[in-house]
Amino acid sequence: MRTALISLVVLALASTAHADRIKDLATIGGVRDNHLTGFGIVVGLDGTGDDSRSAMVRGALTKMLKKLGVTIDPKDVDAKNVAAVMITAELPPFAKPGMALDITVSSAGNAKSLSGGTLLATPLKGADARTWAIAQGSLSVGGFVAEGGSGTKAKKNHTLVGILPGGAIVEASAPTVMPQKQIAFVLKQPDFTTATRMRDAIVALLGQDAARVNDAATVVVPFAKDTDVNTLIAKLEAVEVQPDLKAKVIVDERTGTIVIGEAVTLRTAAITFGALTIEIDETPSVSQPVAPFGTGSTKVVAKTDMKVDEQDKPIRVLNNAATVGDVAAALAALGAKPRDLVAILRALKASGALRADLETM
Repeated sequence: MRTALISLVVLALASTAHADRIKDLATIGGVRDNHLTGFGIVVGLDGTGDDSRSAMVRGALTKMLKKLGVTIDPKDVDAKNVAAVMITAELPPFAKPGMALDITVSSAGNAKSLSGGTLLATPLKGADARTWAIAQGSLSVGGFVAEGGSGTKAKKNHTLVGILPGGAIVEASAPTVMPQKQIAFVLKQPDFTTATRMRDAIVALLGQDAARVNDAATVVVPFAKDTDVNTLIAKLEAVEVQPDLKAKVIVDERTGTIVIGEAVTLRTAAITFGALTIEIDETPSVSQPVAPFGTGSTKVVAKTDMKVDEQDKPIRVLNNAATVGDVAAALAALGAKPRDLVAILRALKASGALRADLETM
């Protein structure tokens, strides 16, 4: 109950609407990140690498050694200090050669830990199979694995994924296309109302017909040929817009957390809820013949006691609630536990009293 009430109260305090910058609500068409991926080798592990018989490690290590001028038969590779890994990174727009990127390194085989390992130079490729960056460096792993000779084992956190801050160097300029005749703002959460408000805010700044709404996700701003596009974009990104939000309630049944969106409202409804508790207790007892030399045998029997407890809950009436604070207060007044609140919210949604989408995690 405490967790749910905390969630409800926090949202009630945060129900005041605030405007957001266009920079936070939308991206610019053609200006985007690009995913990079690579396959590499981590060395220097303390016996926690992949199985020495792994064909993936043998082949990759043999190929890498050959590039360095060392020829070896893959069958002769027997190294437990090596692990095959996958590297992922994001190439930001306007990235230039020499810039550093953060990378994530994840085990691709059956290694026990990547702690203490060093990633050898690995090309990072985009969807076009072109190399955009080179990654290399010592891994940072937030955990450890320790094993004893008798089979004891100690482990902290996840040790099969590491990060390298600035572990990759960009080798080619990111394929970013600057707007030519118009700036297209693409909303991160498409919504006709938000798009219309964004257009109106831009028109108020630049003048009539300065922007138009193409669809729920796109607001277009045409500009003249001699316009300083960089300055115009910076100017528009600072414009504040009040986004329209969908009425939504998020329920996490595992933790009992209930998050209520700002636009949620509640119609009048009558609710009753209770709990039926059944307790069954078995007590073993010894049963033996009454007479000293009577026939029969001594047995252990179970005595069963059953108690049924049903709590009576009166019908409560929830009045119309027009704000998230009102909804929070109405639900808190029920005095229900988190699991009860989840069931109540579902019933309110089914009855049409809860004016919101109910999403369960």
